[in-house]
This record gives sequence, C-alpha cells and structure tokens, in this order.
Amino acid sequence: MTGHDERVARAALTRIGEPGDEAMNRWLDRYGAVDTLKALGSDAPLPGASRTRWAGLRQRTHGLDPEADLTAIGELGGRFVCPGDAEWPSQLDDLGDGRPVGLWVRGTASLRLWAVRSVAVVGARACTDYGAHMAATLGSSLAARGWTVVSGAAYGVDGAAHNGALAVEGATVGVLACGVDMAYPPGNSALIRRIGEQGLLVAELPPGGHPTRSRFVLRNRVIAALTRGTVVVEAELRSGSLVTARRALALGRLTMGAPGPVTSGLSAGVHQLLRGEGIVVTDAAEIIELVGAIGELAPERRGPMVPRDLLTPEAARVLEALPARGALTAGAVARAAALAEDRALVRLQELRSLGFLERHGDHWQLARPVNQHPNR
Repeated sequence: MTGHDERVARAALTRIGEPGDEAMNRWLDRYGAVDTLKALGSDAPLPGASRTRWAGLRQRTHGLDPEADLTAIGELGGRFVCPGDAEWPSQLDDLGDGRPVGLWVRGTASLRLWAVRSVAVVGARACTDYGAHMAATLGSSLAARGWTVVSGAAYGVDGAAHNGALAVEGATVGVLACGVDMAYPPGNSALIRRIGEQGLLVAELPPGGHPTRSRFVLRNRVIAALTRGTVVVEAELRSGSLVTARRALALGRLTMGAPGPVTSGLSAGVHQLLRGEGIVVTDAAEIIELVGAIGELAPERRGPMVPRDLLTPEAARVLEALPARGALTAGAVARAAALAEDRALVRLQELRSLGFLERHGDHWQLARPVNQHPNR
C-alpha cells in the first residue's frame, strides 16, 4: 500500500507532468515521488530534462495543493489509486516508462477487479446508425456475460458502447482525457454522470484538469493497456480509434474489428486493420472466445438445415442422379449413381417414402411441390 506522503506527492505530480511522461516515471523509479517533487523546487534539472523543460515543469509547481485535490476526489466518492495499491491494475505496468503516475477514480467498484475481465469498444465519433447499433449491442451483450466494457465516453461508438452496458446494469469504465469531476464532451454529461454512479470514471488528470488534443491521444494507451482486447467499430483511415488498436497490438493485446460496408469511409480504417493483425468479430460471443478463458467458445455458425441434409451419402447420390425434368428407370439411376441396381432401388423406395420422389410405372422422377399444377 502506498504511504501517505508518497500518495500526496504523486497526486501533485499529476498536475506537473503530462500523461505518459516517460522521464517523470524514470525519476519516480530512481528517486521516489517525494524526492522527485522536492527536486522540482531546485533549479538543477534531474537527469533527462533540459533546462527549458525543467523550467516549464517548475512553473507548474506554483500553487499546488494536492491535499485539496485528494479531499475533492473523496467528496465525489472517489480516490487516487497509485502503483502498489491493492486496486492498481498491474497490466498498466506493461506501459513501462509510459505508465500513469496514478489514476483518479470515481465510483465504488474495484478498478483492478473490473479490469480482469474487460474489453475496450472504441470507434468513430460521427458513426453511422449501423455503428451505433453494433457498439450498443456489443456493449450490452458483453456486460450481460459479466465483462466490463471500457471506452472513452466520447460521442458516437464510445457512448453507444457505454449505454449498452448500462442498459443491462453491467460494468462499464469511462477513461477520460480530463478530470473525473468534469463532463467532456458536454453533450455526454448525462452519460458521464451515469457512468460515475453505476460504473467507474478514470483519469490521469486531477480534478479540474481540462482536455487537449494530445491528452485524448495519450488517454488511448490506458484504454489499450487496461483491457484484454480492443474492438474497433467504424473508424476512418485517420482515426484515434486506430491509435488505440495499434497500441493494443504493441502491448500484445488482442485487436479486433467489426466489419462494415466496403463502400463506407467510416469502415475503411477497420478494414485496413483487419487486413493486418486484426481479427474479425461480429458479436460478443466471438469476442469472448478470443479474450476469455479456455472453453468459452462461440456457437458454431450453421445455415438453416434442409430435409436433404439428413439423407445418408448413398441416398443423396441417388437423389442427385435424378434430372430436374423428366424421369429415369431404376437401372438408369443406378448407373448415374454408380450403384448396383438393387441398392439403387432400395434408395429410390426410401426417397419416395420421404417425399423426395414420385414413381410412374418403371420410371422415377423428382416430386413436384404440392402447390405446383401437373401441367405447369
């Protein structure tokens, strides 16, 4: 468990460094959070920082009040989770020097436990009705099967996936590029509030932290590392969702895509992913088969069964020997089916009793549909 001083120092450092600051993490590994924060009070840069960058970091130390931030998150029913805490998801350590300094978490569930069986569902913000339907269906189906749905709480696919999970009272985690006390995008404020109440909101930025373009990109690495696999539902060739997918690949996570119309630009990025190392998935069962435990298999896909599927191979050969029009003698059928005539006759009788054939004297022909007039 992280000590109080270490926690306070790490909380302060989330206001000083940007998410994914590799130099910051190297200082933490070497000196610890308390001494790193103290060093920022000096003009002498720590190893790996230029004087210009050091001066910029020191600018952010003015007016710090990490105790107030920790109090604020507590009042929201949340906490600040650090590496080494029981709730820290150890898979985030796969990010190496780019792992979070800590995570501000809002909600009552355990982030570590929820992340054990989790899948990221990401995709286009300006998605089509198809994309929204697919994301919502995947979100609800995964959640109903006990999986946590992780996404970025953005418009489009993200929001649909979260809503799908919430609709079945399932587990969902929104990873934000701002503080967990903020609603961004504003149009999703009701959704983000629901995620905070029924699920979990997670951010690297402290309360009040505002989003930037770079912070959205950096947020994606947390989504990729936190989950067992990432599913992309609709993405253009230049898409933040593909950044998440490629990061997941680099981390050794499964990367999946739901295909769409080949004429849709919003599916072009997904199809490009699927031409590489991405795996096609069409429903939650197929996703779980890939990321779940041994034995969690998707049902075998089969077309509808027709009566002739139940025939023995020999009977099927006899049936196929009959022409679409006209009739044949038993001998002619035997030659066409490469059978002895007595064997062919047995099968002809069998097929007649099953309604496949009609007999007219010494000739056999395919049975007409019951609604077909004989003269037609």
